[in-house]
Amino acid sequence: MIGFIQNLIDALSLGGLYALTALGIGLLFGILRLINLAHGDLISVAAYALIVPSVDVTARMFIGDFNILFLLPSIAVIVIVLALVTDFAAFRPLRKATTPTLMIASFAVSYIIQNGILMIYGSRPKAINLWGAANQQIQVGDLRVPLLQVITVAVTLALMVGLSLFLSRTRYGVQMRAAAEDFRMAQYLGVKGNFVIGIAFAISGILAAAVGLLYVTQSGSLSHTMGVPLALFAFVAVVVGGMGSLPGAVAGGFAIGFIVTMLQAYLPPDLRVFRDAFAFAIVILVLLFRPQGLIPARNVVERV
Repeated sequence: MIGFIQNLIDALSLGGLYALTALGIGLLFGILRLINLAHGDLISVAAYALIVPSVDVTARMFIGDFNILFLLPSIAVIVIVLALVTDFAAFRPLRKATTPTLMIASFAVSYIIQNGILMIYGSRPKAINLWGAANQQIQVGDLRVPLLQVITVAVTLALMVGLSLFLSRTRYGVQMRAAAEDFRMAQYLGVKGNFVIGIAFAISGILAAAVGLLYVTQSGSLSHTMGVPLALFAFVAVVVGGMGSLPGAVAGGFAIGFIVTMLQAYLPPDLRVFRDAFAFAIVILVLLFRPQGLIPARNVVERV
């Protein structure tokens, strides 16, 4: 029983990372019909921004040495600015393009960001120790819970509640919801399309920054493609949850985290190397029974 509870906590922690990443992807898809495959690279940028730009093998802290009160907003601003730049330079000129065209553009943006990281920081993975104290364990009876997992779950819940309140209680949040329901009608009613989309990109940047900091604290290493697997699983979570549905993205993120963690824990050792294959097989089964997703969006019309 203790082992299952421990695995469940692991699943919540991993699912939280997937859920936050899926929210960043799902938010843009809901408004713009953009499957932003470059979102994972924003996560990578958040992690690399912690260190001094250098191709040396050894990482030297830069922003990572700041007090947390300055570190968090500094990383958030960097990622938000990059997210807004990608919108202005790549996606705004393609506002009326089809979804496949936007997806191809996001591929190009992802490739550019990854190669930019390679030029500035080099291709070798770098070890990094951010908030090492967060890796200590909390003893609760016979259960040992890593503090970082508690922090991850708490941050996930806080960001989800904050985003929910923003969307439901603020003027711009209501405009974003209206744009997600019917973008053309929202524009006819006075909603400034580019401004609302810019807010969505900024929020996705905040979510990417949070995931990047949590993930690099957990992994202790940097790689120019470190955010790609997270974005891949998050995209699957968006599909499983329901394209264009933010509650679905959250549900899908936690579902994928649960599936991956339990497969890693209970598959025979010889089969664990095929964990992801089993996970995607389960995803296919879910979609066969729920092709619209776990929590489908009410409106999935095209936005142009």
